[in-house]
Amino acid sequence: MTTKVLICLYENEVCPRFDLTREVLIAVIDRDAAVLKEKEVVLPQASLEMLCQMILTEGIQVVICGGIEEEYYQYLKWKNVKVLDSVIGDCKLVLQRLVQGRLKSGDILVE
Repeated sequence: MTTKVLICLYENEVCPRFDLTREVLIAVIDRDAAVLKEKEVVLPQASLEMLCQMILTEGIQVVICGGIEEEYYQYLKWKNVKVLDSVIGDCKLVLQRLVQGRLKSGDILVE
């Protein structure tokens, strides 16, 4: 079984606000905690509706982001998407922590 993860990006960092996301990293992780595939997607504009639609159509199971409005947090949760919010840090470090099972909401990861 695999897990699809979406990380909201701003350059190489987690985007500070969900509603300002214009780029995402989608990763597929297998049950052995190996990253099978990664792809970056650039959105034509920052759009909450477009981002939520992408999350659902791509079958994303985990979303990692900075701040997110309660309405969108609850919507994604209702759609059975796990949201790890208020995360700050380098995208690769965040993904590594997730794979290790050590990432939680509110984590600040700086090297």
